[in-house]
Amino acid sequence: MKWRNLIMGLVAFGYAFLYIPVMLLVIYSFNESRLVTVWGGFSFKWYGEVLKNESLLNAAWLSLRIATVNATFAVALGTLAAYSLNRYRRFRGRGGFELLLAAPLVMPDVIIGLSLLLLFVSLEQLIGWPPGRGFTTISIAHITFSLAYAAVVIRGRIGQLDPLLEEAAMDLGAKPFTVFLRITLPLLAPALISAWLLAFTLSLDDLVIASFVSGPGSTTLPMWIYSSVRLGVKPEVNALATLMLLFVVIIVLFSGRIFNRKR
Repeated sequence: MKWRNLIMGLVAFGYAFLYIPVMLLVIYSFNESRLVTVWGGFSFKWYGEVLKNESLLNAAWLSLRIATVNATFAVALGTLAAYSLNRYRRFRGRGGFELLLAAPLVMPDVIIGLSLLLLFVSLEQLIGWPPGRGFTTISIAHITFSLAYAAVVIRGRIGQLDPLLEEAAMDLGAKPFTVFLRITLPLLAPALISAWLLAFTLSLDDLVIASFVSGPGSTTLPMWIYSSVRLGVKPEVNALATLMLLFVVIIVLFSGRIFNRKR
């Protein structure tokens, strides 16, 4: 009983350590005072300031576009990679392919960002593409590391599928591509949604890699927040963080409802 109480106490302390600061952030986003640690009364004015801040809105819009493109391409490529590794057990270069696919999971973000920066600079000098650094380079960089996470999620789901379903469909005359579209993809739907949300979140959260591969006029939302809090936390940042938290909660509840219906 003593060990049980000790474990429960440690778990409670861990959750409190993680979530009490988040709750305080939400509470102080409604603070009237400009001093974020001094309560000056209840107010929504900082949410209005967020909607009036043009640079913040541009950064948010850029991050949302990049995250959407990144998640879509990461899921598409991750599905092909996971399907190839699960359904084709032996092919030349399989070991190297698996190594390259898993490398971004353990490689430091600084190394990925620096290497991609050197790649983009070299390509621009050789063939003139990409012209500068911005939406395109950030999207490619995010797809590079998000692809590995998406492939892991989708590969786990493919491993649970019964290959006899696909074989039965082909025995009935369906072509392999038709089987993939009509049988495999619908069964993979929960994993595809999970992988898309994970890739979207990773892109929206990234600061280090985007800092390397971005240029003037291509500030993402994490970069804007980081530059804003370097000289002290502003009330607008609290309001923005609360809106982002609300956005994440809505997505989680929506995806949970979809999964419950699937079950």
